Amino acid sequence: MLLSSVRSFRSRGLSVASRAFSTTPLTRAAEVKSLGVIGAGQMGLGIALVAAQKAQVPVTLIDTSPASLDKGLKFADKLLAKDVAKERLTREAADAARARITPSQKMDDLSAVDFVIEAVPEIVDLKTSIFAQLAQIAPKHAILATNTSSISITKIAAATTTDPTDLQAPSRVISTHFMNPVPVQKGVEIIAGLQTSRETLDTAVAFVQRMGKISSVSADSPGFLANRILMPYINEAIICLETGVGGKEDIDSIMTNGTNVPMGPLTLADFIGLDTCLAIMNVLHQETGDSKYRPSGLLKRMVDAGWLGKKSGKGFYDY
Repeated sequence: MLLSSVRSFRSRGLSVASRAFSTTPLTRAAEVKSLGVIGAGQMGLGIALVAAQKAQVPVTLIDTSPASLDKGLKFADKLLAKDVAKERLTREAADAARARITPSQKMDDLSAVDFVIEAVPEIVDLKTSIFAQLAQIAPKHAILATNTSSISITKIAAATTTDPTDLQAPSRVISTHFMNPVPVQKGVEIIAGLQTSRETLDTAVAFVQRMGKISSVSADSPGFLANRILMPYINEAIICLETGVGGKEDIDSIMTNGTNVPMGPLTLADFIGLDTCLAIMNVLHQETGDSKYRPSGLLKRMVDAGWLGKKSGKGFYDY
């Protein structure tokens, strides 16, 4: 009797999961006419630029730092100028895309957008605080998306309401996890939380398609798909270096020349940021309790030293 009940529960659970994460058909997708992006760093700027250029929607780019906004917009100008120089884009199209991005330091300027994507550092309290504000500021129909690479979407969604009977706000929370660099990488991981509605999922998938991206749908499980696979691979490469199995050039060379990946794992770690790699490994280790996700001691020490990779000028390689 107990075994039968367990089987029945598993069957119902799998059925619900299958419906929740199926991406076709997109029968409930709502039209997105405007976008808000929170965070003007490399990820946020990339998302804003691609949305303005490919989806051709007006984008409100939010950051509390004027310096970050200025730096991000200058980087956008540089990327657009490069595309024009290589004849991938006309000057008119570049100017039109740039004109669609409006910088702001005020979250209140997201009061009229249809879709918001948060792209701030992987800090739980920071993200939940932002989503608590978004639930009050953004229109009731607006999709509230996070670019998190490891934090539970269900946890982030729960921050949008203090009333357990209010299911509307958390139902419009989802993850649109873009890959870095956003203008180049095609893949976007879509992760629905326990509360996420089918309409929210369909709208997110349809919108990233308008941005010229290819979506893959993942369950709300630690690391999701991309980092559940990628980060242990990078961590193991660091352990190989730490324990003397091979030198850094040999580790990267065997993977680029032996498996045809475009970048070796240690170079890739430098590009991602060693602090980001450590944060994701910590989430995997803590959330699963599995020792195979224990971060390398060398990785921890390098982060302690401030050797974060390309962004700090020193990581496994010097920049």
